[in-house]
Amino acid sequence: MLLAVLALVFGLTLLVWSADRFVDGAAATARFGGMPPLLIGMLVVGFGTSAPEMVVSAMAAADGNPALALGNAYGSNITNIALIIGLVALISPINVHSQVIKKELPLLLAITLFAGWQLFDHQLSRLDAWCLLGVFAAVMAWSVWQGMRNPQDAMAADVNTEISNNTMTLKQALMWLVLGLILLIIASRFLVYGAVYIAQGLGVSDLVIGLTVVAVGTSLPELASSLMAIKKGEHDIALGNIIGSNLFNTLAVVGIAALIKPMAVDPVVLTRDYTLMFGLTVALLVLGIGIKKAGRINRLEGALLLAVFFGYTGFLISTAF
Repeated sequence: MLLAVLALVFGLTLLVWSADRFVDGAAATARFGGMPPLLIGMLVVGFGTSAPEMVVSAMAAADGNPALALGNAYGSNITNIALIIGLVALISPINVHSQVIKKELPLLLAITLFAGWQLFDHQLSRLDAWCLLGVFAAVMAWSVWQGMRNPQDAMAADVNTEISNNTMTLKQALMWLVLGLILLIIASRFLVYGAVYIAQGLGVSDLVIGLTVVAVGTSLPELASSLMAIKKGEHDIALGNIIGSNLFNTLAVVGIAALIKPMAVDPVVLTRDYTLMFGLTVALLVLGIGIKKAGRINRLEGALLLAVFFGYTGFLISTAF
């Protein structure tokens, strides 16, 4: 058990560090390639921070632990909205200016509904996986189109300021892009090993471990990037990171895991975990777009999101033993 805990801690630490290096390298490489700032923010940073979820879930599925993979994806979505947005809003209320983000929020809700529809037969087949990945490809294309149509969007200015502070040369950017990905894979191997053995040792299901420890661990890059963004007053980047991450988790992370290992889905995932994820997505949509006012997430709403996260986590722990 001690070895498993050490593997988990080491894996999480290396995962956070390597994910940060990977995203920096990817963003710098995209900048050298002439990618517009808004696309870097939407695609490279937004989706790049979900690289840990993708690698961990793929490893878990390949090892025959699909419940851990699904728990990681859905748990990360819950963590992103309830913990990260809640904590960021509690520190500094989030004002939403980007029109692109306001268009992405309804898209995220529609995709969450589609994901829920797939769960009704309590199976995720390879056909389901291909559907998820096909929708993901369409979302990527739509994001590129939006980025090209709205080069002066409020989020673009924030991203432009952020990437201008990145002084990497092209050689350094490519090195960290490749090395960061390699280290992500190594870290994920340690993390999955530790999580599975801890779950077995405590008699806890892979699903619960995925929804809690692994989900929070793989969401740490989003937490770090969102906290840094809000510290600099870049509210749209903070929210954009979460939306991009949740889109990636729901479509690509679950899709890749189910493609590797089709899975039976515990009915409780639909009634408990998915339902909460859907409710939080609706709340984020309402708060982010704003009704009869500009989109804004204030401190009280942030505190309520945090209360939901800790209440949900506490409930999972209380029912796990």
